[in-house]
Amino acid sequence: MLEYVGAWYKRYLTDPQAALLMVLLLVSTLVIYFMGKMLTPLIAAVVIAYLLEGPVKKLERKVSRLVAVVSVFNLFVLFMVFLVLFLLPILSRQTSQFFQEVPNMISKGQELLLKLSQEYPQVLSENSIKDLIFSLSDELSAFGQSVLSVSFASIPLVVVYLVLVPLMIFFFMKDKVIILEWLSRFLPADRRLVTDLWVEMDGQIGNYIRGKVYEIIIVGVAAYVVFKFFGLNYASLLAIVVGLSVLIPYIGAATVTLPVAIVGYFQWGLGPDFTWLMVAYFVLQFLDGNVLVPILFSDAVNIHAVAIIAAILVFGGLWGFWGVFFAIPLATLVKALINVWPTYSEETEESPV
Repeated sequence: MLEYVGAWYKRYLTDPQAALLMVLLLVSTLVIYFMGKMLTPLIAAVVIAYLLEGPVKKLERKVSRLVAVVSVFNLFVLFMVFLVLFLLPILSRQTSQFFQEVPNMISKGQELLLKLSQEYPQVLSENSIKDLIFSLSDELSAFGQSVLSVSFASIPLVVVYLVLVPLMIFFFMKDKVIILEWLSRFLPADRRLVTDLWVEMDGQIGNYIRGKVYEIIIVGVAAYVVFKFFGLNYASLLAIVVGLSVLIPYIGAATVTLPVAIVGYFQWGLGPDFTWLMVAYFVLQFLDGNVLVPILFSDAVNIHAVAIIAAILVFGGLWGFWGVFFAIPLATLVKALINVWPTYSEETEESPV
C-alpha cells in the first residue's frame, strides 16, 4: 500500500511547478471557504472588474486605457442607477403583491384538488389534500416573511455595496497592471505552469462569464416583452427569475417553468391565453438553447452534462450563489488542471550515460 502511495506521490507531486500550483490552489480555497463572507465585497468587485475588462480592452484599441476605463465605468454606474432607482422598486412591489396573492392561489388550488379527489378518490383523498395545502401554506407564509425580513435587514449591506464596491471596481480596472505586478512579487520567478494555466483559462472563463451575463440580460428582456405582451401579472419579477435561471444549465429552465405556469393558470385558467403564453415561453426557451447559446458560447469548452450538474452541486454547496455562477468555469479549471498537470515517469527519465 505504501509503495502505491509513494509511487503516486512521486508521479504527481514531485515536480516543483505542481507543488507551487497545489499550494496556490489550497491557499485560495481556504481563504474563500473561511473568509468568503467577509471578503464578499472584494470578490464581487474583482468579478465585476474582470467582466468589464473585455469592453475596456476593445475600447483601448482606439483610446488610452484611462479614457477606456472611465467610459466603461460610467456606463456601469448608469446601469446600476437604473437597477436601483427603477428596477428594484418594481421588483419589491411585485414581490410583495405576489405573496399577498399566495393565499388566494392556495385556496383556488385547494378547490381544484378537491374536485380531482371527488373524480379520482382512489388516487387523491380529501384528507391528504387538506394536509398538503395546510403544510404548503405554512411553508409559503414562512418563506414570504423571511424574504421581507432579509430585504429590510440587507439595506445597510446594499448601501455598502453601492459605495464600496464601485470604488474598488474603478481602482481594480485603473491600476490593473500595478496590482498584478505587486501580486507577482509573492510568487517564485519560475512559475511557468501557473502562467500557462492562467493564459489558457483567462480567455475561456472570461468569454463564458461575459456570455452568461449577456444571456441573462437578453433572455430576461425577451421574457419581459413576452409576459408584458400577454398582460401576465408580475411580468418584471418573472422575467428576472427567467433570466437568472440560465445560470443553472438544464435545471434552471425546467424549474422556472412552474412559477410561470402557476401565475398564468391562476390569472386565466386553462384557456387560450394560458396556452399561447406557454407556447411563447417554450419558444423562448428553445431559441435560447438552440440559437443564443451556440452564438454566445461558440468557443466554450466541451464538458459533459453530468460533470456540469456535479459542478453545480459541489460548488453551489460550498459557495452558494457565486458557486453556482462559477460552476462551469470552475469545472473548466479542474479539467484544464487535469490536462496540464505535470507528471513524473521513470520511463521518461533520462538514462545515465
